[in-house]
Amino acid sequence: MENGTGTRVQHHQPPPPEAAPLRNIILVASIAAGVQFGWALQLSLLTPYVQLLGIPHTWAAFIWLCGPISGLFVQPIVGYYSDNCSSRFGRRRPFIAAGAALVAVAVFLIGYAADLGHASGDALGKGPKPRAISVFVVGFWILDVANNTLQGPCRAFLADLSGGNARKMGNANSFYSFFMAVGNVLGYAAGSYTHLYKVFPFSKTKACDLYCANLKSCFFFSIALLLILTILALTIVSEPETPDAEEQTTVTKKRKIPVFGELFAALKDLPRPMWILLLVTCLNWIAWFPFLLFDTDWMGREVYGGKVGEKMYDHGVRAGALGLMINAVVLGISSLGVQSLARGIGGVKRVWGGVNFLLAFCLAMTVVITKSAEHTRRFVGGNGGAATLQPPEISVKIGALALFGALGIPMAVTFSVPFALASIYSSDSGAGQGLSLGVLNLAIVIPQMVVSVASGPWDAIFGGGNLPAFVVGAVAAAASGVFAFTMLPSPPSESTKTITVGGGFH
Repeated sequence: MENGTGTRVQHHQPPPPEAAPLRNIILVASIAAGVQFGWALQLSLLTPYVQLLGIPHTWAAFIWLCGPISGLFVQPIVGYYSDNCSSRFGRRRPFIAAGAALVAVAVFLIGYAADLGHASGDALGKGPKPRAISVFVVGFWILDVANNTLQGPCRAFLADLSGGNARKMGNANSFYSFFMAVGNVLGYAAGSYTHLYKVFPFSKTKACDLYCANLKSCFFFSIALLLILTILALTIVSEPETPDAEEQTTVTKKRKIPVFGELFAALKDLPRPMWILLLVTCLNWIAWFPFLLFDTDWMGREVYGGKVGEKMYDHGVRAGALGLMINAVVLGISSLGVQSLARGIGGVKRVWGGVNFLLAFCLAMTVVITKSAEHTRRFVGGNGGAATLQPPEISVKIGALALFGALGIPMAVTFSVPFALASIYSSDSGAGQGLSLGVLNLAIVIPQMVVSVASGPWDAIFGGGNLPAFVVGAVAAAASGVFAFTMLPSPPSESTKTITVGGGFH
């Protein structure tokens, strides 16, 4: 094109925004510690807690449908509207703030479910408590909606701050994974400490026993940490200006496609590498979710041999929380080394494939540990009185805790690599960063829904334990590893291509 003087004018695409300082990326990533503190409490304490409220083990898994269903709808919706938000406070920050506020409401309902149920007419003592269960379920749904409202915009915010640089994107997700590990350590440490309720003496009531009071106190610390980190991040870190924000807003207004129309359009136009990523992710989460759902229950029921409400079962649950804390420490250390490991062995696809085989091996080892615990189980007494069940042998305890620790390695990769790859593979989808992560989230929540519905009845068919679901998980993990090695493409070289804020190649 020439101007009026005959001089040729070159039009260039506006350069991508510069990456934010590392301290800003770390500060936003630290929100994951507050989010994961609450998740850790859910995973370690809430499955036993719902059974204490009167929900049988077979049906406990259905409670966990809350997370996958809310993730299926909430993350794409929040991702879409955060991509196109024109608030003066920014695109991501209003959603992060709203999610944190919802967490506070949910924590109150869950922690005080037994008290509110008793005030509404539930009887004290053992037996089903329908009103407490109703309050708990409402709070649990709100908590999962809130967590999904938080996580998508947080990861998208990190993508914005990375300034379109692929390596910084990978590092930002590694920091997010690291702070998830920090939150896990804090959550599992709090869950394994049986006297935390003494910090808040008012937490123990007639309707809320020691276990319930300790859970309530744990959630108090959880919400305090989340609010502090969220306020600091949203106050100090400003959102970067996107060079095409005005153009994107205009296109969105003209198009007026509903969020799910946008989502299905993104699915229709996904490149083949993204479909393979979704397949590997789907199988990966079919493997993970049974263990994440029933890990502490497995320790209390199969390893320690107790029943819900019995002392030995509670000991097993506490030991499981300790195992999860060890898992979180390994997760944190491994998260900081994922990028270096990938460069050392030839790419992230090899890392992901390898750790999926490790995950399959660990899940298969739950059968070995369980059988060993059964063969060495000891009882004391029995002469004229009831025999007392004893804790498992020290070798069984060490084996179980070592298993928890080993699982921290594949978990570090699961929490970081797929999200970084999604931003690369979805280059042709035309979706923003938030919506792209919403597409990936479908491959996470749909398997969780399947496992939540099927694991309880599936386990009941084989005697009511947790091992059948773990075995299915081991098979799925092995299949995920095979597909990662044989079908998952290696991402483009960072030296030749970088990720734009919207997820495309340039």
